Amino acid sequence: MKFLLSSFLLFIYQLTFAQQADIIIKNGKIIDGTGNGWFYADVAIKNSKIISIQKNIQLKATTIIDAKGLVVAPGFIDVHTHIEDDEVKNPLATNFIYDGVTTVITGNCGLSRVDLKKYFHLIDSIKLSINVAGLIGHNDVREFVMGKANREPTAKEMQQMENIVTNAMKAGAVGFSTGLIYTPGNYSKTDEIIKLAKIAAQYSGVYATHMRSEGDSISFAIEEAINIGRTCNMPVEISHFKLSGQNNWGRGKETLGLVKAAREQGLDVNIDQYPYTAASTTISTLFPDWALANGQDSINARLKRMKDKTEIADFLMMRLRKRGLEHFDYAVVANYPADPSLNGKSIQQINLLKGRKDSLTEEVKTIFEIMHNGGASCVFHGMSEDDVRYFVQYPFNMFASDGTIRVMNVGVPHPRSYGTNARVLAKYVREENLISLEEAIRRMTSLPAQKFSLKNRGLLKEGFAADIVIFNESTIQDNSTFAKPHQYSTGIDYVIVNGVITLDKGKHTNAKKGVVLYGLGRQ
Repeated sequence: MKFLLSSFLLFIYQLTFAQQADIIIKNGKIIDGTGNGWFYADVAIKNSKIISIQKNIQLKATTIIDAKGLVVAPGFIDVHTHIEDDEVKNPLATNFIYDGVTTVITGNCGLSRVDLKKYFHLIDSIKLSINVAGLIGHNDVREFVMGKANREPTAKEMQQMENIVTNAMKAGAVGFSTGLIYTPGNYSKTDEIIKLAKIAAQYSGVYATHMRSEGDSISFAIEEAINIGRTCNMPVEISHFKLSGQNNWGRGKETLGLVKAAREQGLDVNIDQYPYTAASTTISTLFPDWALANGQDSINARLKRMKDKTEIADFLMMRLRKRGLEHFDYAVVANYPADPSLNGKSIQQINLLKGRKDSLTEEVKTIFEIMHNGGASCVFHGMSEDDVRYFVQYPFNMFASDGTIRVMNVGVPHPRSYGTNARVLAKYVREENLISLEEAIRRMTSLPAQKFSLKNRGLLKEGFAADIVIFNESTIQDNSTFAKPHQYSTGIDYVIVNGVITLDKGKHTNAKKGVVLYGLGRQ
């Protein structure tokens, strides 16, 4: 009898406490990530999972969040980032958290760690405030095996690269990325990329590409990306889709038309985009490919040879004039390690500060000097707002920062690392009504989760991970600008990562509950 009574009491105890929640979000306007219309409901969270979504949840909870007047949505997933090295500098990932991001995918543009098993262990050991998934990057794989050589790989080198990609996919990479404007990826032929991408395809990976051109030769570049995806029978993600250079403005119907046609033919191809009219990358991308081979010493040697200097200078001036410009004022230094005092200034301004004539020839000399001193990252103003708006409306386009984890007040970076999602929701949803709120949320959440096979992420759904953002649709705002980039987005009240409140009433709680999200091929 005592045994039966004890068992009954234990059952009641377990039943009672099994129904308790860690957090209940009450009275929120639910936008669940599917693209369907909003509805009012409560959300209950327990042990990092969503356990209930319904009106008037009666469970007891340790924490109650009153979301009256606020939108409750899945945490945003940024599919295009470069957090390597910066995750150690700022594991709180504050710029992402304040912008509603709970998950990032890094290793884009062919730039990743070569040993992803070791890298994922690092992420787990330092602990971040955000979840991280990773791609294996072609450029770093190639450089590890071949250096920055401008040639085709030998059979032995090709096998070495294939082994690295295989190990990365087994370690849990979500795909294979290329950066075909960067050294040494720009020296690779399509066949080399196909051989490596096929390995990623065997492990259900995505092919994510920074194409060979986003300007004059963009149509050829899109066709190459599509061909690789079709040949390898794998999904394709075209990174930071844009039209660079004034002479290319207005070609959106042509370029996006190629993507649409590929989808109609059955290829799973998507694009991503940052919602700005400026790009950011290294100043070396101004140079012709041949001039960058074999590293810094070789670059410096070429800059001392008159024949090479003349050829490079002619190339720089030809590209500028093709844009219809007379100065390099569109190129602004973001981070110049050799002289940080020049951060935030254009090449034209730097040239004048050095006491040189206000001429194109002298600006080229200034660029040569920066390159000789190890280069710099720059912000390049060269896109049309009309093109940006056109791409924003494409339903298979995801919003992505192409940014990293920022340390406050270091450098003068592109504002996209701070404000991408808030900018979309403020400018293109609230102010311009270009797309609906539900559609914007879908493309920040479930579409990225589906594309990169992130299990149980991207939706507000029972049984899914409790990655959640709660914001005011009337006040959400990006505050980061090109002149003053180090400003967090506002209007986001709460961010929950794996069931733990990480942003509480607009303030970071110092919680670091992010985890590594592994690809389907992990062994």
